[in-house]
Amino acid sequence: MKITNLLELQAHLPEQEWILTDILREVVKQNLPRYCKEKIAFNVPYFYGNKGICIIWPASIPKGGIKNGVLFGFWQGYLLDDKNRYLVRGTNKKVFYKIYHDPVDIDLNAISALLEDAVRLDATFKLSRR
Repeated sequence: MKITNLLELQAHLPEQEWILTDILREVVKQNLPRYCKEKIAFNVPYFYGNKGICIIWPASIPKGGIKNGVLFGFWQGYLLDDKNRYLVRGTNKKVFYKIYHDPVDIDLNAISALLEDAVRLDATFKLSRR
C-alpha cells in the first residue's frame, strides 16, 4: 500500500480514525509557522520544518506500532520541555507521543505548548547548520 495524498488516507481509514487525524492536523497547522510544511510520508501526515517536527499515525496504517486510536508523535520529543509529562516515552529514545481514541481526549493547550516548544527547537536546527 502506498498512500500519496489526504484523500487516499481518508478513504483508507475508519471514520473515527479520520476524525481524530483531521482534528490533529488542524491543530498542528494552526500552531506551526509558515515555513513548516505537511507531506504524506510513511503513508501518514508528517510535519517538518528544518527537521521532522511531528507525525500523526492512525492505527489502521501498518508499522505504527499501535492497535487502535491515532498516535500523535514528536520526532524530537526527548528534547521538548514536557514538564507535565503529557507525552508517553515509549521504546523509541527520541519520539515521544500520545495516543488518542476520542476527540474529547485532545488537550489543545498541552499540544499547542508542545508544538510551540518543537518550533523553537526546530529553529535551532537551522542555526546549527550554518
